[in-house]
Amino acid sequence: MTTSVLLATIGAAIMATLAIIIRLKAIKKPASVKKIVLPPLFMSTGFLMFLYEPTRPAPLQVLEALSVGMLFSILLIKTSSFEIKNQEIYMKRSKAFVFILVGLLIVRIGFKIIIGDSIDVEELSGMFFLLAYGMIIPWRISMYVSYKKVEKQLKDSGKKSMVPAET
Repeated sequence: MTTSVLLATIGAAIMATLAIIIRLKAIKKPASVKKIVLPPLFMSTGFLMFLYEPTRPAPLQVLEALSVGMLFSILLIKTSSFEIKNQEIYMKRSKAFVFILVGLLIVRIGFKIIIGDSIDVEELSGMFFLLAYGMIIPWRISMYVSYKKVEKQLKDSGKKSMVPAET
């Protein structure tokens, strides 16, 4: 393993650790549509990397990266749900979430070690970005739909408690 690959791997591990810490802190605060929708929008600036030609994967590699990302998103979708506490909507804490993120990091590092010699680092970066984006979009769409259902339940329960009792 070359020094640059080792440094990139260490960097990925640090970023994953920070992501886990941020997600665990975010769970302690009420969820909102803004908190669900904004991260993918902010992440979309990463597409600017494709202005640099060496980062552009071949069309088949794009399809592979997006497909693997969508497949991995299933794990995140299955472990993400909301609950109502004190008339506010919170993400339910899932013990599996941290293990899934760590597992995805290990898989990513494994892929990098296995295919890192046959694909340029820049192109591999583009593929991993597409994999991550292919994972976050279905997950966040699912979260949005789930959040809206729970929000409707919260509003409906609020309306029921405001209706005066019949005498």
